[in-house]
Order: sequence, then C-alpha cells, then structure tokens
Amino acid sequence: MSSVNHDDFAHLKIPIENVLSATNNFDEANINGYCGFGNHYKGEFMWSGELINISACRLNKKRDAEKEQEFWMEISMLSSLKHKNLVSLVGFCDENGEKIIIIKLEINGSLCNYLSYSMFLTWVQRLKICVGLAHSLSYIHYDEHRYFSVIHRNIDSETILLNDNWEPKLSEFRLSMKIEASQRHHSFRVDKVWDREGYTDPTYLETKSAHHKSDMYSFGIVLFELLCGRESIIANDTNKYLAPVAITHYGEKKLHEIIDRDLWKQMDSQSFHIFAETAYDCLNEERMQRPNINDIVTRLEKALELQLEHQKVVRRFFFFHLSIQSKRPYFLCSLIPHLLYMI
Repeated sequence: MSSVNHDDFAHLKIPIENVLSATNNFDEANINGYCGFGNHYKGEFMWSGELINISACRLNKKRDAEKEQEFWMEISMLSSLKHKNLVSLVGFCDENGEKIIIIKLEINGSLCNYLSYSMFLTWVQRLKICVGLAHSLSYIHYDEHRYFSVIHRNIDSETILLNDNWEPKLSEFRLSMKIEASQRHHSFRVDKVWDREGYTDPTYLETKSAHHKSDMYSFGIVLFELLCGRESIIANDTNKYLAPVAITHYGEKKLHEIIDRDLWKQMDSQSFHIFAETAYDCLNEERMQRPNINDIVTRLEKALELQLEHQKVVRRFFFFHLSIQSKRPYFLCSLIPHLLYMI
C-alpha cells in the first residue's frame, strides 16, 4: 500500500480566511451534518470562477495521529479519483491548527434519510441510484487507467450522498486502502479493524484482512436497505439487523413480507428477482464467492432495463384505457396513483 506525500496537494490548499468567510466563522447555524472527522458546515465558495455550495468538514481539535492519517488519506483519494458518482473535492485547509476538507455540497444529503419513503424514492429511482453506485465502485476497484486500486471500507447509506437530481455520490474515503492494481485480487492484513455495525463484512472482522469483496458485502447491505425500505439496524427492534432478516426471507422466498407495500407494487417481477439475487449474492458467507463489481453492474443495469420496459407497458395500458374511458372520471382517478410511480 502506498503512502501519502503531503507535498502533492499544495495546489489544493485554501487559506483559513476563505473558509471562515464561506462558513460565517463556523456558525452553528451552518452545521449540516457530522462525520468521523467532525462537523460539516455548509457555505458558499468561489471555485474555478463559479460560486458553488460547499460542505466543509472540520476535524475535531482533540485528534490523534490516526485521525491525521485519515485526513490525508481522504485528500489523497478525492484528489486522484474523478467520477460522476463520487463527491468532488474543492480543497483543504491545514492552517492555524485547523484541518478542514472542503467538498461540493450534495443538496439532498445522505441516502439513509430517504430509505423508508417509497413514494419519494420510487423503485426506478432506487435502481438508478444502485447502478450509479455500482459504476463508482467499478471505477475505484478496476479502472484500467490507474496504477492503483482502492478498497473503500466505509460503504453505507450515510456515506452515499444524493445531489439535486437524486444521483448518488460516494463519499468518506478516509478509511480507504490504496493498493497496486496488480494486487487487487489479494487480501491485505490490517492493524486495526474498522467496524461499521450492520454493514461490515464478517470475514473482514474475523480474519482482520481487507479485500475488494468486503466492499461487496457492504454494498449488498445497501441494496437490501433500498429494497426493503429500512436501515441496516433498527434499535430496540426484534429484527434489529437487516442482514440476517433479509437472508432468511430470501431463502424462504418471502422477501415480499419485509418490503414496503407501496414499493412492492411498483416492481416488475423480473427486475425484482435479479436485484434480490444480486443483493443476496453479495452477502455470501464465502467472501470469494461474492460477485465482483463489474458483474454486479451488468445485473443491476438489466434490472433497471426490465423495470423501465415494464413502465412503458403500463403507460401504454394507461393511455389506451384513458382514451376509451375518458367519459368515466372515476376510472382515471383510480389510475393516477399508479402513474405517479412512473414519473
């Protein structure tokens, strides 16, 4: 694994006065979230001649060498990785005892805030989010134009942000591992195991070895979150953890019992089966039996294609009956809820 050379990022330095101006001196009214580093502050910033909305992550003053290392790893990753489904780094501040990472603000925040809203995030939108995320992971794992590959190690519905078009942006690369591209199929022993409860690969926890297939496990949990419309952990619930519940219900062919009814009504059966099988395969106990991300991209794109074709058929049905039933308003009213799912 390669080390981080701080001098490589000098061009990304932003003076502290610019950050203070953008965030109104870190006004508490501008706090819009919290991450493993500290508070996120929203603000406005001139970037490449354009006024943009930013999110400035300010490291806690009480920090250790480990947090310092994570700070530079985040900068290293975001400065070298460029993809439409990754967050965009604006720059960083390392001045007057402050360490701050500035990224473009994704206006709709974290995916976890919308999981249970089936009318808000339709099945098609969820499929598009999953396809976008799969492409971002394919990029960090397998992009042929880079000499290195990345194991993310922090995939969950909080680190997945949504822009104003509900497109996903993967964030939080502070725990990532940069490895030689030729070693992307290897396991890597880690000194300290990072456990994101409800998302972390059990094999990673047991063996203390990281692998790209560990990212697949975490991604599989996110897929089930989107499918079932709930977070991976529900406190004080009999079925607190989603993973065992989803695995059991899939094996018993009863997944529909834990899916939001309104979301279930939107699904094309073939699209659902491909998606559910993909999520289930990602949680395989045998790490090396999990699909790689490029296989997942193919499957999810097929699930989206089938769902979009299904909706075309429903639209044709809707407008055909609308044309012959136009004198029966109650019929139109009964179809409106179904049409809303297709918007």
